[in-house]
Amino acid sequence: MLFAVVAVLGYLTDLITKIIAVARLEDADPVVVIPHVLHLTFLRNPGAAFGMATGFTIVLTVIALTVCVVVLRMARQLRDPMWAVGLGLLLAGALGNLTDRVFREPSPLQGHVVDFLQFPDWPPSWPVFNIADVMINVAAVIIVVQTVRGIGLDGTKADKKPADDEHTGPDADADPDADPA
Repeated sequence: MLFAVVAVLGYLTDLITKIIAVARLEDADPVVVIPHVLHLTFLRNPGAAFGMATGFTIVLTVIALTVCVVVLRMARQLRDPMWAVGLGLLLAGALGNLTDRVFREPSPLQGHVVDFLQFPDWPPSWPVFNIADVMINVAAVIIVVQTVRGIGLDGTKADKKPADDEHTGPDADADPDADPA
């Protein structure tokens, strides 16, 4: 349930902010929200972050669709709340940008993603981005942390080892004093 709530709320947040950005920011000068920290700068991005892969919009669409399918399949195994949040954010972000690629100009499957958030005084190569991008990056951090911690999708710790005094394996129930023949 947590996964679904995070995914739906995240997707709606991305969708609504993009609708507002198109309505208010397209063909407008950047809006200074916090001087030298945050500006709202409208951009239609045919590629990935940092202006990469601008000629591969269809490939990026297929990748986003694949991510959505894989996340939905993984979601069936979810029992850990942090994984639920991480995968919910990943699905919301991937769906948000996928929606742009499918439904926005210039054509279906080649649409440009609406970006509008900018950190103006960060390094000059810092891209203009959107809420979906933020969710994807937060999801990546959560996924890395959970993986490093060894926590599985079901909430179990991957490095659990049997107690030292337990004998495990194929002969675990065998009598240790029995004749091996």
